[in-house]
Amino acid sequence: MSGQPPPDALVDAQKSLEYWNTVDATPNGMLGGYESVSRIDLVGSRTFVAKLKLPVAHATSARPRVADCGAGIGRVTKGFLSKLNGGRVCVDVVEPVKKFTDQARVNLSEEIDDGRVGEIYNVGLENWIPKAGAYWIIWNQWCLGHLQDQQLVDYLERCKAGIVSGGVIVVKENIAPDPDDIYDEADSSVTRTDPKLRTLFGRAGLRAVRTEVQRGLPKQLFQVRSYALKPL
Repeated sequence: MSGQPPPDALVDAQKSLEYWNTVDATPNGMLGGYESVSRIDLVGSRTFVAKLKLPVAHATSARPRVADCGAGIGRVTKGFLSKLNGGRVCVDVVEPVKKFTDQARVNLSEEIDDGRVGEIYNVGLENWIPKAGAYWIIWNQWCLGHLQDQQLVDYLERCKAGIVSGGVIVVKENIAPDPDDIYDEADSSVTRTDPKLRTLFGRAGLRAVRTEVQRGLPKQLFQVRSYALKPL
């Protein structure tokens, strides 16, 4: 409708934080009451990354570094990312909600102790600056809807500088049906269409080298799509 701001312009980081601070720091809370999809999600992610055949040789150490962005309580780190490369990996956690990072430290205590989890950054993605050339994989799942379009482009440009040669940025997000993005007032987020996401990736100087729809999710949920992104 003319005169209305675009959906992403309504995204408000403070409102998002206020919402997530009311959510239980549990898998069920993280998944909006759909804890049962966790296993399907993790298997799908593991399969997706395996198909990328990423060269570990380009990583900066014997333990290639991974970032789990918008990590919540560490569900994806524990169930998937910390097991990459035969467990010879170090995952940094990035999450703005303090009660979630506090719980992540508990949930990931074993992985912290054995070096599979490194830094835990209690910061929003709009303010996180990855170290240049540090990461083998930067993983973003169900979190980029809390960034406005230009914030997302700026963030992805920082991520592009943060990956090693041969590394990859992965985006796994809900997808709005064409033609329009959808604003969710409850958590102040935007669900973008596939064409919109691809446009924003291009603006950040990235291309999708692989993309797949997550199979096996309940029909009432949005489609979920993964994108593996590399510099143009």
